[in-house]
Amino acid sequence: MPVDAAVLHVAGARPNFPKAAPVIRALDRHGVRQRLVHTGQHYDERMSEVFFRQLGLPEPDVNLGVGSGSHASQTAGMMTGLEELMVAARPALTVVYGDVNSALAAALVSVKLGIPVAHVEAGLRSFDRSMPEEINRIVVDQLADLLFATSSDAVSHLGNEGISAEKVRLVGNPMIDTLLANLDRFDVDGIRAALSLPDRYVVATLHRPGNVDDPADAVDLVKAMHAVADLLPIVLPLHPRGRRHLENAGLLSHRALRVVEPLGYIEFVSLVRGAAVVVTDSGGVQEETTMLGVPCLTLRPNTERPITITHGTNRLVTRSALAEAVALAVAAGRPAEWRTPPLWDGAAGERIAAIIKDVLG
Repeated sequence: MPVDAAVLHVAGARPNFPKAAPVIRALDRHGVRQRLVHTGQHYDERMSEVFFRQLGLPEPDVNLGVGSGSHASQTAGMMTGLEELMVAARPALTVVYGDVNSALAAALVSVKLGIPVAHVEAGLRSFDRSMPEEINRIVVDQLADLLFATSSDAVSHLGNEGISAEKVRLVGNPMIDTLLANLDRFDVDGIRAALSLPDRYVVATLHRPGNVDDPADAVDLVKAMHAVADLLPIVLPLHPRGRRHLENAGLLSHRALRVVEPLGYIEFVSLVRGAAVVVTDSGGVQEETTMLGVPCLTLRPNTERPITITHGTNRLVTRSALAEAVALAVAAGRPAEWRTPPLWDGAAGERIAAIIKDVLG
């Protein structure tokens, strides 16, 4: 890596790329020298590389190729690779995204080397410390020098944790920049035809530890999904995490539940845009459905994105109540109008880039 990189972006997992793309493009317009590091946390082509092509991201300058593993081994592998790289490159600023292990590793290495850290999507809190992502959010925010928040509740959380208001900027959501920039590319009819779907169907995304890591939870989840499949066909792009437990619990035994491999960004959001209902435990999907006006049922006891409930179409549900909630959502139909969060307007990347350029001086 050249040593003249003013900004070092560190990404590594599928949710990072739609957040990073508008920031990188905006910094490029500002003439800021930057480099992109892919940690390889998501290493499957469907989980990462396809996003670079579809979102117009530059090829990573470095791919650490860390791959999967326990939280400790994966984070340690990333820290070792990032330390060597940062010692040589000495960027003026490291930018990390979201709540994945890549963000934690990059923040820890940067701070120990005296390199300032900017955190995009700071301040989100589920207040559930059994979630590995929640631990990452808390630690990264405490280490960061510049914290970019997507919503006013996130700003409040940071203040409550003693983080100086001078470090925090409310900028909106760069993931929504990517969604709005690609609206014309989302082909609902095309994805329906490709997957032989009827007009009304359910999309599901399920990978959180609380739903899939324990075999007993997986059995309960499969029962709930089969009850939904009794109502409408389900398409489930299945994340590698939890696949074995879900399949062992009989996931594939219902003829109206179709499992497909993870999709590219354009294909997946096209699928979501055409759905009657989305069932998820993913944070990003809660945001995408909020903007698209698609009814979303989040299969978790909490969410770090409550603004998708107050300003969107999202609801928290339990496994036992899922089928009834789907039936009610389908009967109600799509809302004619719905609220969307302030500053989720397609300009978050430009706001972030302008602040970074000013900070770099």
